[in-house]
Amino acid sequence: MNALEKAFADAAAVGITQDKIEVGALRMNVARFGAGEPLLLLHGWPEFWLVWQPVMLRLGDRFQLIAPDLRGCGDTGKPTPGPDASATAERHAHDMLGLMDALGFDRVGVIGGDLGAYVMQAMSHLAPQRLKGTLYLCTPYPGLGHRYGQPGHLIEVWYQYFQQLPWAAELIGSSREACRLYFRHFLDHWSGDNPTVFADLLEAYVDNFMKPANIQGGFDWYLSSAPNRRLWLEGRLPAKPRIEIPTRFLWGRRDPLIPPEWSDRLGDYWTDYTIAFADAGHYVHAEAPDRVAEEARAFFSLRQTG
Repeated sequence: MNALEKAFADAAAVGITQDKIEVGALRMNVARFGAGEPLLLLHGWPEFWLVWQPVMLRLGDRFQLIAPDLRGCGDTGKPTPGPDASATAERHAHDMLGLMDALGFDRVGVIGGDLGAYVMQAMSHLAPQRLKGTLYLCTPYPGLGHRYGQPGHLIEVWYQYFQQLPWAAELIGSSREACRLYFRHFLDHWSGDNPTVFADLLEAYVDNFMKPANIQGGFDWYLSSAPNRRLWLEGRLPAKPRIEIPTRFLWGRRDPLIPPEWSDRLGDYWTDYTIAFADAGHYVHAEAPDRVAEEARAFFSLRQTG
């Protein structure tokens, strides 16, 4: 039994199930736990559903938690071989709406960050009537603007360009040691350079990414999002209507990728939001699961699923 298999066995022992659900061309892997109103949990990169386990265990007495592996990630995997530039935020959003249909949910609350935050924004524009509320964790959004690519920040975002190269996944997957070195950088650095956050799960993450196509599956997001990312850096991204869904932001004060002061333009993109800050880096859900669970209980308890 490798580290990932052990982590899955430990999750099953506390009642977390994993199911394969057909969503269009995807056979989506979905972890589920708890009972009550549904909450959809959307991971970022380089993550898969397992990152949500601490939050799931803290909320299962109140909510039904649904944590899918997004397209290209975890055991959902890729529907096509090789690099795929079609894995846009809108494509992921349609995947999630299809998952809701498959599970029989008309409306859900959603929690997510990083890639998951892009998907939440796309869902909010595509089908706002299906979301009862959204809780964002360290959120990339168009208001970051040119700051995201300024010279002093390039050291934090270099990987987004590297991962568009057609041989990048092959290089990182050339050995277990190369895979571990690469992903450990992001897990540790984005946790505020705290190697203890993912120490117990590092080998499970390596097992996950050494599965066929899983490295390229995650890289596909950066290939797919590159055109819009360039437009927002250049200030040419077409504006969309402000999101009116009730929204809460929880931002890590020590996030090196999306500094908390860059939350200053949220009002240009959301009409009904509040924000709080946590003593965490980028992975608020992994670093401060008690705080995320507390925020989720408070925020979603004010709203009813229709």
